[in-house]
Amino acid sequence: MSPRPDNLPALRGARTGGGDVLPEVRAVGLPRITAGFDEVERLDRVTHLSVHGSMPSGMTESELIDLAELMVLRGKGGAGFPFHKKLRAVGENVKKRGIRPVVVVNGSEGEPACRKDATILRRAPHLMLDGALLAAEIMGASQLIIAVTRDTNEASVRDAMAERGLADRRGKALRARIVRMPERFVSGESSSIISAANGGAPLPPGRKVSSSEAGVDGAPTLFSNTETFTQLAIGARLGAIRYGSTGVAGEPGTAMLTVSGSVPQQLVIETPTGVPMSYILQMAGGSVGQGVLVGGYHGGWIDPSVASMVTIARESLEAHKATLGAGALLPLDPGLCPLGESLKIAQWLAGETAGQCGPCKLGLPAMAALLGDVLNGGGQAALEQLRKVAMGVKGRGVCKHPDGSMRFVLSSISAFTDDLAAHVLGGGCGRPVKGVMPLLGSEPIAGKGGSAGTSNQKLVVDWTLCKGHGLCAGILPEIVRLDANGYPDIAGTRVPAHLTGQAQRAVRRCPALALRVEDAGRR
Repeated sequence: MSPRPDNLPALRGARTGGGDVLPEVRAVGLPRITAGFDEVERLDRVTHLSVHGSMPSGMTESELIDLAELMVLRGKGGAGFPFHKKLRAVGENVKKRGIRPVVVVNGSEGEPACRKDATILRRAPHLMLDGALLAAEIMGASQLIIAVTRDTNEASVRDAMAERGLADRRGKALRARIVRMPERFVSGESSSIISAANGGAPLPPGRKVSSSEAGVDGAPTLFSNTETFTQLAIGARLGAIRYGSTGVAGEPGTAMLTVSGSVPQQLVIETPTGVPMSYILQMAGGSVGQGVLVGGYHGGWIDPSVASMVTIARESLEAHKATLGAGALLPLDPGLCPLGESLKIAQWLAGETAGQCGPCKLGLPAMAALLGDVLNGGGQAALEQLRKVAMGVKGRGVCKHPDGSMRFVLSSISAFTDDLAAHVLGGGCGRPVKGVMPLLGSEPIAGKGGSAGTSNQKLVVDWTLCKGHGLCAGILPEIVRLDANGYPDIAGTRVPAHLTGQAQRAVRRCPALALRVEDAGRR
């Protein structure tokens, strides 16, 4: 049975400091992953053992697979693939090929609506390492790789590895190393991380081979995200029966959620599965509003009536064609224009393109532009063209980014039919757009607090480094065009003041580090 809101214990919260500030963390009921967070900002090795105790030893591969299956453990990065099937597939390929596997922890969160993995990496890195090392040691892995973004995440993981004596040295029984990924949406793609781990560009190469067959260095690779390995560590300590003592029967344990949107502040919340979504939103200071975006920016909108009755559980959400994805919940205030807020996200998603295939490089900006046309009175013709372009993107991308973006855009125009009609048939819904959804590098909307005019900055390309990836054109199409050879044609154009944030994001996302921003007067 699902827990009742009025029976839930008091909440626990803690804040972190530093330049890259994490959201406040709270827990519904007794915390598991977030145990100790109310006492310290980061659990070092000694504190970690004091709070969680030691890991069990002597577990076999078959026992590990059974544990994951009895826990009903699924990947927590979005797809929700059963973890025991990944373990079994990697094990079978190891036996078939006679080669040691690799274990990869995906700690790359390129979506600002998701901060749970960053919270674990920065505040409880040893829990993640417990689960990853358990799998690596039992399966005889040659390497353990942790993929991260941001200096703060890397520093915390590196310190945790040093506390355990893990070394990035060839010849060690287990080589443990960190792979640094750029902070962008496609960084979380398994193929992006495997490409980077193999010394290539941190971009999806379009490979169709399962990582369990051939991943890092061509070896069978066990790939899952930070929370998955962390939950494995909790389950190994508790055992499957105790692990299932909280949450719903078909999906036991707790879930890590990130709540943002129309709430006073972004929160990370650990909750037992089965808790009503409306309770989580109320706990965060919000409500179901005029709808909730579930699963993040590759997810979809659910209406208030559905949001009021679903629980934080796969079965409950799937009954309404929704999925929790990477654990993001974003309610929207009734006083805002839902399609205008969705347009901001669609534009950001278009800027996150890897620029490697037509559906992503051309289709996503086209979708965002057409959604803008619909909102600006383009009428039924613009709406039909938007649907046509969206369906033309489906299933044709090198990675999953085009499909996820298409799903979000179509969900937006399906969920808010009254507002859509007001924009298509009339002069709009009359409500403001405030950009309440968290977007890296986003700027205030012109006319609503945004600045006008031209800044004293310009984009500059270092031609000795530029490889013609073309990402800058996808992120900043207002300034950057690609020439006939696929290289940026900037011509010293100054950066408009309202695009300075986008320009800085283009600089950060350049895989070749070939782009920079300079004062326009500099020679």
